[in-house]
Amino acid sequence: MELSGRVVVVTGGGRGIGAAMVRRFAQEDPRGLVVGDVDGDLAAEVAREVGGLGVTVDVGREEDNVRLIDAATDRFGPVDLFCANAGYAIEGDEQTPDVEWDRMWRVNFMSHVWAARRLVPEWLARGEGYLLHTASAAGLLTNLFALQYSVTKHAVVALAEWLAVTYGDRGLKVSCLCPQGVNTRLLDADEKIRRLLAPVALEPEEVADRVVEGIENEEFLILPHPEVEGYFQNKANDYQRWLDGMRRLQRRLLE
Repeated sequence: MELSGRVVVVTGGGRGIGAAMVRRFAQEDPRGLVVGDVDGDLAAEVAREVGGLGVTVDVGREEDNVRLIDAATDRFGPVDLFCANAGYAIEGDEQTPDVEWDRMWRVNFMSHVWAARRLVPEWLARGEGYLLHTASAAGLLTNLFALQYSVTKHAVVALAEWLAVTYGDRGLKVSCLCPQGVNTRLLDADEKIRRLLAPVALEPEEVADRVVEGIENEEFLILPHPEVEGYFQNKANDYQRWLDGMRRLQRRLLE
């Protein structure tokens, strides 16, 4: 998809990868840019930079996702590209309270479902539309010490796969963004993971450049860290060996 003349919505657009994507998309001469973020001030600030619309939105609520899309449509016309980018990470395991599971499930996964629920019928009727799902390398591999994050990001990848398979012949385009370490607040969510990923961490602007390239080429998997493809292949080729290697890595990080 060429971004020129398109209406683009980005959730989690007030900072990090989302803000970098908004600024990078602005260079492609879109018809309209809409920045959604739970921090409305940040959303408005980024939107002002690019001549777009900032919207305060809690993507953990279905009605907020619908309101965001309706606001974009009212201001600029039908949405062409929706970037379900908002998300967060916590350290957790199977003992983490249900309230934390529920919040992360709604923000990291159900927000993607709700956006698709609102947009896909319209796009199928038009014969075109594009969903960009921000997942993570954790959605292809796993994230040590962060069970909820790993589970929800796996779910995002599964959703993106299903949508691509089910509607790909009817004009729906789907990309799944799976970066490894990126210099955002998420990298600071766990000190052990920061030690592991900081040496290979990219800047958000580098990720945004790769996103534009991936969308232009209509790639399903957008991998700002090319080595993730090799890790994913190793996992599929010898699952037991991969699990053993991850346990060794975990022991090393805990030492």
